[in-house]
Amino acid sequence: MTLRPCPTCRTPTSWEGNPFKPFCSERCQTRDLGAWSSESYRIPEKPQEEDGEGWSDEGEEG
Repeated sequence: MTLRPCPTCRTPTSWEGNPFKPFCSERCQTRDLGAWSSESYRIPEKPQEEDGEGWSDEGEEG
């Protein structure tokens, strides 16, 4: 039997026969869903690229 840590509480959990996998329980599954819906988790956005002002083409040969 392979145990994996629950993403919420890090408790080692078997995935075999676990209806809440990858979580250890319905409680951890609900906590994770609540964190997503309250926007506690965020995917980092791509940093804004500079528009090139202040850059020079000095030293470049074309």
